[in-house]
Amino acid sequence: MTKRNLAIAKNTEADDEQTQKPQVVKAEKAAETVSNELDKVIHERMRLGIISALAANKKLSFSELKNLLNTTDGSISVHARKLEDAGYLICEKSFKGRKPLTEYKITKKGKTALEKYLNHMEALINAMKGE
Repeated sequence: MTKRNLAIAKNTEADDEQTQKPQVVKAEKAAETVSNELDKVIHERMRLGIISALAANKKLSFSELKNLLNTTDGSISVHARKLEDAGYLICEKSFKGRKPLTEYKITKKGKTALEKYLNHMEALINAMKGE
């Protein structure tokens, strides 16, 4: 490559970097802002699955959640408890015949938190797409 062509190539690369940098910085800043505002309770995969399933159903039993999310008893117990401690769901225990029945319902606070979480994720996606 001649010196002239090399200089043109370097200038073109520099121009490309300058035109792309603001977009990357903008996306990174948006991602950082959105990430800092994400609800850490809901953001965990299993808890997001539980809260989403409850948002789509009036109530679900422990067994229904376990089967729906294809997970273990311990996983449902631990994550449902965290969501319950945050006030995002309520746990109702009763008996069906002689068998214990544990059912979960999403609370108004849980619906609001899920909606806010989904809005944050949508904003992050849009920022990454440059919209």
